[in-house]
Amino acid sequence: MIDVEDLISLVRNYNPKTNDDLIRRAYAYGREMHAGQYRRSGEEYFTHPVAVAALLTEQRLDDSTIITALLHDTIEDTKSTYKEIERLFGAEIAELVDGVTKLTNLQLSSTETKQAENFRKLFMAMSKDLRVILVKLADRLHNMRTIKSLPQEKQVRKSHETMDIYAPLAGRMGMQWMREELEDLAFRVLNPKARSSIIRRFITLQRETGDVVQKITQDIQAELEREGIKAEVFGRAKKPYSIWRKMEEKGQGFSRLSDIYGFRVITQSEGDCYRVLGAIHQRWRAVPGRFKDYISQPKSNGYRSIQTTVSGRDGKRVEVQIRTRQMHEVAEAGVAAHWSYRDGVRAENPFAVDPAKWLASLTERFENAEDHDEFLEHVKLEMYSDQVFCFTPKGDVVKLPKGATPLDYAYSIHTRIGDSCVGAKVDGMRVPLWTRLKNGQSVEIITAEGQRPQATWIDIVVTGRAKAAIRKSLREEDRERYIKLGRELARVAFDHVGKKASEKALRTAAKRFGLPDGAEILARLGSAELRAQDVVEALYPELAKTTGDEIDAARAVVGLSPEQSFTRAPCCQPVPGERIVGITYRGRGVIVHAIDCPVLEKFEEQPDRWVDLHWHSGRHPAVHTVGFSLTIRNDAGVLGRICTLIGEQKANISDLEFADKKPDFYRLLVQVDLRDVEHLHTVMTALEAESDVAEIKRYRNPERSP
Repeated sequence: MIDVEDLISLVRNYNPKTNDDLIRRAYAYGREMHAGQYRRSGEEYFTHPVAVAALLTEQRLDDSTIITALLHDTIEDTKSTYKEIERLFGAEIAELVDGVTKLTNLQLSSTETKQAENFRKLFMAMSKDLRVILVKLADRLHNMRTIKSLPQEKQVRKSHETMDIYAPLAGRMGMQWMREELEDLAFRVLNPKARSSIIRRFITLQRETGDVVQKITQDIQAELEREGIKAEVFGRAKKPYSIWRKMEEKGQGFSRLSDIYGFRVITQSEGDCYRVLGAIHQRWRAVPGRFKDYISQPKSNGYRSIQTTVSGRDGKRVEVQIRTRQMHEVAEAGVAAHWSYRDGVRAENPFAVDPAKWLASLTERFENAEDHDEFLEHVKLEMYSDQVFCFTPKGDVVKLPKGATPLDYAYSIHTRIGDSCVGAKVDGMRVPLWTRLKNGQSVEIITAEGQRPQATWIDIVVTGRAKAAIRKSLREEDRERYIKLGRELARVAFDHVGKKASEKALRTAAKRFGLPDGAEILARLGSAELRAQDVVEALYPELAKTTGDEIDAARAVVGLSPEQSFTRAPCCQPVPGERIVGITYRGRGVIVHAIDCPVLEKFEEQPDRWVDLHWHSGRHPAVHTVGFSLTIRNDAGVLGRICTLIGEQKANISDLEFADKKPDFYRLLVQVDLRDVEHLHTVMTALEAESDVAEIKRYRNPERSP
């Protein structure tokens, strides 16, 4: 355990004017209150608050925050009281300790609805004093670093909570180093095999190529010296979880992933940042679409940096961040830089944002959320998102989350513009509404009187504001249609457990979900805001759990009229669990497409042919064929092992074709029969983890459209 004098020395390093007497008294009081308490590891409990305080000294925080860390568990776990802390250490510290105590009691790992409700409270607690969340984040970081002493079940629960809430919150606050460490610590618990596999491959790569980081660092340094630019260059391999996430997003194996190294250049001035960028781009080829200028367009949390990706030594992709020393300090501390001290005074960093303004900008986006679940969805969307800057036809800048579409852009301008949107032009070219916008593009929205939002728009937009506006409009405009569809969904789900979806049953379900009446239950079922399975489980939990009958493949889709038949589109091969839409064909019934199928673009101007569909809730048989493009090593026994691996996942190979043969690898097109989207991910994950698989991705062929 860190001694009190050592802790004071850590504070005095950046704040010579610290009130060391107050810190000593807090240290002694905390130790006395926690006397006789021990952690699961066997250490004195007080070692934890001291470690949290030490973590906060790394962010150069004020005395009040350090003392709050020392006392943050006293009200919760000892005989100490708010009034006693207020009497001994003042009102400010008592308020902070009380705030951390309330956060601790929120139990964020409970059910989704409860979690959303607590997220609202979390933002309310933060709005009083953001230092409360800084202490809580440091508390969570130390707990994750020492999580091995907890029972496995609790480790998993805490890790999910960290991955879902605390890590993205740290990232949104600009504390990227903390986000990365929290994610990696949680990843170690949730998927230890994947993490070990990545580390082993790193070691193998290092053995084969030597210290790539040092070589590239020297390359960049030499180029800057040649241009006469004074700057520091730092390089590192990315964290295992960051690499795993890239593998998942790109559907690539480790050997195909190139940008696994990151480099940082710290310059003396803003002008030097652009000179460094020029030198790097002159020397190495820039990767298109991977350049971001957060100096001219800073993030809301104060983050400023130029980010680019280039093809460096041996063709390896390398990410480079370029920033000044002051920008770097804010990038490391994020919103916490506002309280940062140096030489006994608050550091005057021009890039540090006012926490109150940052919090206001974050919370104003959630005010329109009508219920807790919707609020949670908005919060998670905003926290996980990066930003894209687009231009209006007049040249004004519109800031949107990464992945935003023209529909998000339209709703960000005005709800009326979004509701009446019929098309969009990006840089003067007509594009589908589901196009993902990129930095610097100019967007023009085409509207038409009488146009109303469509149900499929929910899956196209990514911003909370757009989703809320679309849902509200759909509820108002299409309530009767949704009630009709919801009644069919309820009937099928209730029939599945041998019950009737009577008015009384629906009224009872409405009470359970806190809704006004049975009609609202049906409307929400029809608009996909509520699952029929959840309604059944709320009324008949035992029946819902015990039923294990497979869904008849001929009745797998809900939303068709009795005389309509359906077939799965061969171009996108949708599976149960994915969002789907139907397109009617004369004499051929309804063809079911995945919502993101590019073929749907052909029917954008024919809304009368679109049919709202949902997969039947329940267990589906493994009869839904999906194509995979698989690149494997050309060696004896590899193909046999791959086929065995697919079989071990209870999946059947219905067709296999060699698309390409090379001396060192084969590319196969494999058709596999699957139950649902979960089964699909299980098979893909098993194949990705196989060392002889260089690449696996889902194979879709728009040319096979019906």
